[in-house]
Amino acid sequence: MTKICVIGLGYIGLPTSALFANEGYDVVGVDINEHVVEQVNQGSIHIEEPGLDDMVAQAVKSGRLSASTKPVAADYFIIAVPTPVHDDHSANTDFVVKATESIAPVLQKGNTVIVESTIPPRTISDIVAPALKSAGFDAATNDVYLAHCPERVIPGNIVHELKYNHRIVGGFTPEAMEKAAAIYKQSVEGDVRETEAVVAEMSKLMENTFRDVNIALANELSKVADHLNIDASDVIDMANMHPRVNILQPGPGVGGHCIPVDPYFIIEKAKDTTPLMQTARDINDSMPSYVLDKMKAMIGDVQNPTVALLGLTYKGNTSDMRESPALQLIERMQADAPNMTFKCHDPFVAAETDAFPHDLYSLDDALNGADLAVVLADHQSFKDLTGDTFTSQMQSPVVFDTRNIYKQLDGVTVHSLTNLVDTHKQGVQ
Repeated sequence: MTKICVIGLGYIGLPTSALFANEGYDVVGVDINEHVVEQVNQGSIHIEEPGLDDMVAQAVKSGRLSASTKPVAADYFIIAVPTPVHDDHSANTDFVVKATESIAPVLQKGNTVIVESTIPPRTISDIVAPALKSAGFDAATNDVYLAHCPERVIPGNIVHELKYNHRIVGGFTPEAMEKAAAIYKQSVEGDVRETEAVVAEMSKLMENTFRDVNIALANELSKVADHLNIDASDVIDMANMHPRVNILQPGPGVGGHCIPVDPYFIIEKAKDTTPLMQTARDINDSMPSYVLDKMKAMIGDVQNPTVALLGLTYKGNTSDMRESPALQLIERMQADAPNMTFKCHDPFVAAETDAFPHDLYSLDDALNGADLAVVLADHQSFKDLTGDTFTSQMQSPVVFDTRNIYKQLDGVTVHSLTNLVDTHKQGVQ
């Protein structure tokens, strides 16, 4: 039986491990966190993702998935570790390098090494291949087959998308491309496109850069409409009547592990030729401050206002807070609006999480006595709320809906990033 060793059991590595195990491969998932390893070996999961619990439980019960703190000998090695950014937004590839080095003691000639981590262009050729060569394996001559197959899934729908999304497999050599593509062709329903490694690297980065630029356009439209005192939602609806136009909805910023990060991986390699990408990043990064400015205007003359912040995750119906605009907004509130008391509520975030060092409240407690409620995540439970929820608890029932989920709420003044006209009519500038 073909054996796969997956390095990293996070949002990508764990479901990837379970996918291949349930497709009949013998899989060992590796993580430095002993608690994660213990949980997986018990058939449970440490992250919130619909359907993943059943997927992992089935794989462990079958005996085809186990977890370890150290890599083991295998035919295929899949590296699925994070690629964070430094303070200057350049990529930190240390985890990828350490993962590559960690498999060296058990690596054998003829094995295949696949990097699924999102990485800057030429990382395979300039960083991973040299790391393997230092360990005695020349990927250029196919001592080991080296490839890049970037993940292309979104939290909240990972289980489905791992199986059905198209995949890109970029080989360091043509032979590596074919070897790596083989296991994906046998395990996914989407098409598997074969190419060279640097093309695969750039393709993944451009997918998220495209989204970032289009979100920035919507966010800039929101600011322009506010300046001109017009309803951006009408502008978007009218413009999108054109068959080749699809303007997105503005939001409080861009979060997650991909969109606010991946463009920087291109920018660092070509800073002088990426002014559009850099401007889009600047626009989207400015949104938490812009939201705070609007909050101050809505609160008006209240001396020591209380604000209910509803939603801490970067998107709806997930527990993922990576790069969340809500967390950035809180940082700005603490620095620029110390007179504001904020009470946070998110049904998907556990009170004991290390990722959020502030108090968490029930919905009623967060709204109780609040002068303003700010919706920062489009959770379904928030969409289901009625005006009574706000009018029965708040000091003044005013809602700033940064996710555009409410058309109206009975008895509540609702502002959104697409429609700030009412604030101007009230004399708020």
